[in-house]
Amino acid sequence: MSEEEKLLKDAKKLPWEDRLLHKNWKVRNEANIDLASVCDSITDPKDSRLRDFGPLFKKTVTDSNAPVQEKALDALIAFLRAADADAARYAKEICDAIVAKCLTGRTKTVEKAQSAFMLWVELEAVDAFLDAMEKAIKNKVAKAVVPAVDVMFQALSDFGAKIVPPKRILKMLPELFDHQDQNVRASSKGLTLELCRWIGKDPVKSILFEKMRDTMKKELEAELVNVTGTAKPSRKIRSEQDKEPEQEAMSEVVGPVPTAESSTDAPPEIDEYELVDPVDILTPLEKSGFWDGVKASKWSERKDAVAELTKLASTKRIAPGDFTEVCRTLKKLITDVNIAVAVEAIQAIGNLASGLRLHFSGSSRFLLPVLLEKLKEKKPTLMESLTQTLQAMHRAGSLNLVDILEGRTATKNKVPLVRSLTLNWVTFCTETSNKAVVLKVHKDYVPIFMECLNDGTPDVRDAAFSALAAIAKLVGMRPLERSLEKLDDVRRKKLSEMIMGPEVGMSTGTSSVPVQTSGGSVPSLEVS
Repeated sequence: MSEEEKLLKDAKKLPWEDRLLHKNWKVRNEANIDLASVCDSITDPKDSRLRDFGPLFKKTVTDSNAPVQEKALDALIAFLRAADADAARYAKEICDAIVAKCLTGRTKTVEKAQSAFMLWVELEAVDAFLDAMEKAIKNKVAKAVVPAVDVMFQALSDFGAKIVPPKRILKMLPELFDHQDQNVRASSKGLTLELCRWIGKDPVKSILFEKMRDTMKKELEAELVNVTGTAKPSRKIRSEQDKEPEQEAMSEVVGPVPTAESSTDAPPEIDEYELVDPVDILTPLEKSGFWDGVKASKWSERKDAVAELTKLASTKRIAPGDFTEVCRTLKKLITDVNIAVAVEAIQAIGNLASGLRLHFSGSSRFLLPVLLEKLKEKKPTLMESLTQTLQAMHRAGSLNLVDILEGRTATKNKVPLVRSLTLNWVTFCTETSNKAVVLKVHKDYVPIFMECLNDGTPDVRDAAFSALAAIAKLVGMRPLERSLEKLDDVRRKKLSEMIMGPEVGMSTGTSSVPVQTSGGSVPSLEVS
């Protein structure tokens, strides 16, 4: 037996860590081969040996000897295939080690490193994977950046946006668009197009295009035409794979079990708001001279001060903070003698609602009465800004139909225009609310609308009919039957036409108008 053979034989008696970190590369190489073989033989992911092996890889994958490093990656891949999500505790250190030492190596080394990353995603260690990618894309060596971008593309393509959060990738992309290496730029363009497949073209364009050079925009625009269809994941995380045998067994007993994929082919709705980070606007507002500007005697200075707030609040997502004084100031400015200042203040409120959403709920309730009162103005620019802001407050969730009940006094305002436009706005809110919310509050709203049907102004009566019809279309006529018994035949006919179409109102004789409810069609209005 040669000295080398004796060394290798004796080394097999050493603990795993001593073998894997041995000064002789052949010992280390053989140790990694043996470790991969042991991991391949493990069938129980709770096997205690896996816990012993986990901490070893953060050192083995950084081996300075290229062939040994490849064998270390083989062993890591075997380990990840044998393990379950418990292995995620080792993900951060190992992923960081791979980023530091494996992405600039030989082609096979890089490919194995990417396979290991994909297995970490499969084991639901997505955060550790993306944390490592954030470090990888900052590497000064372009050769290390390209495989990092490519493996993010692969992870998103295989596992989908539910597993690989698009928000994390969207944050990384802007710095890659201007990278000096054309291969990095090409890979980042491919990743952007893949994002479009998963979350839609519009959110990606809205968030990223302003951060791109014109040439990159043109290239992407040209390729976006070819992005069609709905993306579907082709690979499942380990916990979902483990459920498959259970589903197969159940399907044999009770028939096919619907899966997430089979239940719907519709793409998931992506809220652009959730894809961006909140932006602090209070700090720059303090520095902008806002507080001095809104007190200025010149209307133009007041308008410019509020315009700065409108601009800051136009960001997609605003960081929560104390906007109490800001809203008190805006409340005064809504009634400014100068219409341009008032319009600017109303627009600023709409932007704040859209950017703060639920965090603007209290402020929205505080501002609502003065906004509704302002509806008495007939100037087109003012009316347009009021309409847009009131709708934005509801769309953003800052106000819901329960909150709006507090402003019911507006339907009794002495100015008919306030009454009719308030009802129009409530109709919009009803039409854009879900059925559960409307069912909760319709008993409070219907008496208000019924009373408005007797208003002396035609516009108010028409708006009340529209509001009733909006409720009926959403929840059906059954919950409204008792209230609508008070309607005369003419008004019943008009309401039927608004709900079901004019052909119903034109029908002759006595007929029952069916209105769809959650339980099917029920007779609703008797038309004579």
